[in-house]
Amino acid sequence: MRAILSVSDKTGLESFARELVTMGWEIFSTGGTKKALTAARVPVHSVSDITGFPEILDGRVKTLHPAVHGGILARRDLPQHVDELARHHIEPIDMVVVNLYPFVQTVSKADVSLTEALENIDIGGPTLIRASAKNFPSVLVVVDPADYGMVAEQLRKGRVELSTRKRLAQKAFQHVALYDTAISQFLRESGDLFPADLTLGLKKHADLRYGENPHQKAALYLEQTAGKRLSGVAAATQLGGSELSFNNYLDFDAAWSVVCDFASSTVVVIKHTNPCGLASHHDLPEAYRRALAGDPLSAFGGVVGVNRIVDIATAEEIDKTHFDGVVAQDFTPEALRLLQRKKGLRILAVHQPAEAESYMDIRRIRGGLLLQTSDAFSVAEFCPRVVTKRKPTRDETRDLAFAWRAVKHIKSNAISLAKDSALVGMGAGQPSRVVSVEIALKKAGDRAKGSVLGSDAFFPFPDGVELAAKAGVTAIMQPGGSVKDEDAIKVADQYGMAMVFTGVRHFKH
Repeated sequence: MRAILSVSDKTGLESFARELVTMGWEIFSTGGTKKALTAARVPVHSVSDITGFPEILDGRVKTLHPAVHGGILARRDLPQHVDELARHHIEPIDMVVVNLYPFVQTVSKADVSLTEALENIDIGGPTLIRASAKNFPSVLVVVDPADYGMVAEQLRKGRVELSTRKRLAQKAFQHVALYDTAISQFLRESGDLFPADLTLGLKKHADLRYGENPHQKAALYLEQTAGKRLSGVAAATQLGGSELSFNNYLDFDAAWSVVCDFASSTVVVIKHTNPCGLASHHDLPEAYRRALAGDPLSAFGGVVGVNRIVDIATAEEIDKTHFDGVVAQDFTPEALRLLQRKKGLRILAVHQPAEAESYMDIRRIRGGLLLQTSDAFSVAEFCPRVVTKRKPTRDETRDLAFAWRAVKHIKSNAISLAKDSALVGMGAGQPSRVVSVEIALKKAGDRAKGSVLGSDAFFPFPDGVELAAKAGVTAIMQPGGSVKDEDAIKVADQYGMAMVFTGVRHFKH
């Protein structure tokens, strides 16, 4: 029995190769893999001994030869194939163990050159994998070191089941597909956002206990994107607490996404992906207290997001309320020790500064995917057009900008009420915008007086503006664009409100 071993990831290589030799396998290898096995004193031959031809072009060509691929692709159940191998003095190859150059890691380096990237495009490796996977009933193909033990165990028993061979072949083709996807991503022009053909590179990170509901199965996959680092919650480290569930990940991502839109020290409390509390303040514990005050009842069992390093003073405040989790840039040792005392509290550190970044937003529909660029703010939005007789005051302008940043993260139809850089009320996910206003005002109570309002889209009728004015809201920030804009402006002027139009909406379905 003969095997070709040529791997980039050499985890477990020596022990697996040594076991193959013990079972009577003859091993052939190339380049760095051969050097590693020779250094470990594992008997190994060069692939050149099969081809009768040396490696050429700085190693670009070493396995691309009929003596290799004939030995892999020949069907053992077809006498004509077996006869043809004999006629050309080609011996069968029964196992191929290959994994590919770390292309994604290479091109993710900030200073990578095109030449370096191209040199990390493996040609012989994918060809070996595809050939052996095509002929999996006769040839074992192994691309994952995690499978070495299972393969060795079945070989010791004398037979590798067809079902195992098929699963290894599927894994092999997926390995190559992921690799090709990364290369395509790297070569695609940055402006080509929606190419005619598109594949996504995803690598399984973990099985989850269940999905949104206990009867649903779920798993977390991480994007494998060439030239782009893994970021956000996907890159976070869990520092404490119970295993993360499907819903936990959604809430953690929502929390981190919110605080990334604020430059100043900001804390958010998330419940079912909506911010029920949000505040900015130069003193982080005070920012937390103000965020919690936004809706203390809904905060119970929610997730806290912090765009700074959590210190002991902030941790002491968080510790007073029951939460499912906390996500932050990081935690001081003292803060972490305190929060870790609650065994059920999930603690995530992103280890990156909180900053807004662009990405491709992907939504599933039956039979397909919807892709769009991520919803980002423009500078122009924060220099809105004043449409009422009264201009916003300095304090109102500050709070309008806060309310506008907040409303982007609330489910449409979305209304946010803010005062002193804190969310005092919100209305989310209602079919009618005026109902969202009613909910936000009810949540705010007496705090609505003197607050400002952000609306993610225009008011189709002036009723929402009038309702807010009667409750004491003093200023409104909205996109404008309704056929009833003039009616809304008249109502605002009637109550002495200031209103500004951004010309941009931020729906979140």
